[in-house]
Amino acid sequence: MTQKIQDVPDDIIREEYVKRYTLKSGEKMNSSRSVANHLRGYFSKSKTCESFVMIYLNSQHELIETKILFTGTIATAAIYPRELVKSVLIDFPGTAAVIIAHNHPSGSNTPSSPDFTITKKIKTALESIDVELLDHIILGTDFYSFADHNQI
Repeated sequence: MTQKIQDVPDDIIREEYVKRYTLKSGEKMNSSRSVANHLRGYFSKSKTCESFVMIYLNSQHELIETKILFTGTIATAAIYPRELVKSVLIDFPGTAAVIIAHNHPSGSNTPSSPDFTITKKIKTALESIDVELLDHIILGTDFYSFADHNQI
């Protein structure tokens, strides 16, 4: 029996995309483009709301886990640096570095003033537990990398 793609539920398509196209535990992320491609599957359900994701990496910058931490509204997501620190310490204590990311449902890749502010707060919070913030990626129609623009 052949099933048409339009008959397949979005959740199943998303799960299959994540299985096929996102990096697996132990793999390295070689560029901001590879990070953005890895993240696309995690934001596939976020066309109408902002979501915030953290990628946990070991000391060799190999992937431990990717996790959606916060989901918000069409234009914002409340992000709490202390919750990121808590997640690193409790959920993934082997984390040596992280990459954070969020989407802009509007499709814009341009960081807002609050994006710069929260990045600085998160970096400071993570430094207090000796975890390096490698990048902050914003996904819209394309992507924006804070690291590529020397803003980390």
